[in-house]
Amino acid sequence: MTQLFWRGAIATDNREMDCSLLLVEDDDTIRETILEALDQEGFRVTACANGRDALKALQAGQEPEPPFALVVLDLMLPGLDGLEICRQLRQAGDSTPILVVSARDSEADRVRGLEVGADDYLVKPFGMRELVARCRALLRRSLSSTAMPQVLEHANLRLYPEECRVTRDGIDVNLSPKEYRLLELFMQHPRRVWSRDKLLQHIWGHDYFGDSKTVDVHIRWLREKLENNPSAPEHLVTVRGFGYRFG
Repeated sequence: MTQLFWRGAIATDNREMDCSLLLVEDDDTIRETILEALDQEGFRVTACANGRDALKALQAGQEPEPPFALVVLDLMLPGLDGLEICRQLRQAGDSTPILVVSARDSEADRVRGLEVGADDYLVKPFGMRELVARCRALLRRSLSSTAMPQVLEHANLRLYPEECRVTRDGIDVNLSPKEYRLLELFMQHPRRVWSRDKLLQHIWGHDYFGDSKTVDVHIRWLREKLENNPSAPEHLVTVRGFGYRFG
């Protein structure tokens, strides 16, 4: 049995903890061990046990952006192996960072994995601290290459991330911290539909156990401050049965 070791937490950037990861591993013990380690570090992780389910998860909700910030991928999978997953993603133009974890330890195996599109290759057995560190390194590289612009704009609205400031028609809008973070999330992902649960996870955190209706309340407050007609919103639109989108 492959042995994996876990020894406590590593300091992190808050942006990295806000990322969704996909873990693809068919060995139940290894999958649960990695899942627990990443969860303890604050990552939001979706786990798959085979290649076909992983590819479906990766292809779901590609617009306006890929659903995961990083993929931790075993190569020897039932149905569809990890190399083929890498190949299909890259051929489709998906640049999501991929960290391969595999018992295949020859130089030829590592080179092949990197050539088909993996960004890093970690040989089993490995320590959990090294896995977490490599995940963070790939996320930092990805986040730095897609750094947010200094100003987010939509119609008559402008959001200045470095100043935590919002203007409407050039006039400052007074927003609470939660209102600001909601608007920033919406403006970073225009036209993406967000469910109440997803908004609660992103803005209120996983430890929030209150009523999901608080999302509706904050959306209403935002509309009152941003919309010309809050009863017929143009910016923060309700998508019935699904949630909200911006723009």
